Amino acid sequence: MPLDLEQKKAVVAEIAEVAGSAYSAIAAEYSGLTVGEMTELRAKARESGVFIRVVKNTLARRAFEGTDFACMAEGLTGQLVLAFSQEDPGSAARVIKDFSKEHDKLVVKLVSIGGKLLAASDVDTLAKMPTYDQAISMLMAVMKAPVEKLARTMNEVPGKLVRTVAAVRDAKEAA
Repeated sequence: MPLDLEQKKAVVAEIAEVAGSAYSAIAAEYSGLTVGEMTELRAKARESGVFIRVVKNTLARRAFEGTDFACMAEGLTGQLVLAFSQEDPGSAARVIKDFSKEHDKLVVKLVSIGGKLLAASDVDTLAKMPTYDQAISMLMAVMKAPVEKLARTMNEVPGKLVRTVAAVRDAKEAA
């Protein structure tokens, strides 16, 4: 059933709102996937905080105007599913990459992050990006390392003194 003008405006507004707040977007060709497989993809996307939607390419182009994903407009051809990362930049890439391992009919066509269009092969790089919590823990580990090293170094001085005194004591007892 075709959409009327008001429904099209609502779809464009919804996609524009999501695109305005998303960190990254992926467009993948899904022709050949069954309804059950698409339902499975949508469920995995919901679990990961990824907004996923199949939209007509002309409506997507209109929705992308004025957003960071305007660079994707020219590449929107064919049957595409759009995935937007809402929580961290790599979440959509992880969902699409993991799903495409099991279903070879899902092929990544466009990848965009920060207003830049990347090659489709860069989905692996984007998927390997740490989540917010992982990035914070990595930063804390880097910040904590010098302090720990200083504490170990400061503790080594009295420890070495004790070992030296113990060695002198053992030498005197042996003599």
